[in-house]
Amino acid sequence: QVQLAESGGDLVQPGGSLRLSCAASGSIFSINAMGWYRQAPAKQRELVAAITSGGSSNYADSVKGRFTISRDNAKNTVYLQMNSLKPEDTAVYSCNAEESTPGGEYDYWGQGTQVTVSS
Repeated sequence: QVQLAESGGDLVQPGGSLRLSCAASGSIFSINAMGWYRQAPAKQRELVAAITSGGSSNYADSVKGRFTISRDNAKNTVYLQMNSLKPEDTAVYSCNAEESTPGGEYDYWGQGTQVTVSS
């Protein structure tokens, strides 16, 4: 079983920056992709960015050029650096991890961290 603990959410003014962190702990076999999703009120959850264990990443079009995902495999931690934040970035950001084990593949989620962009 893998637990994900997110941190870094906050209230920030438009144009500001935040860095989210998500650390995986527990009985970890091998974590493949890790990613960040977000869900704004009355909207569906959407992928913000994801990164493989090899470092390949992809981003939602709405955050390209502003957000950067990175990962420390030794610490099983994924980061999301968010720059030039906009009010439309306001959402609950959740961390996701995909684990591969001899018994199958498993999907884990964190509890979410609130990001609010407002003046």
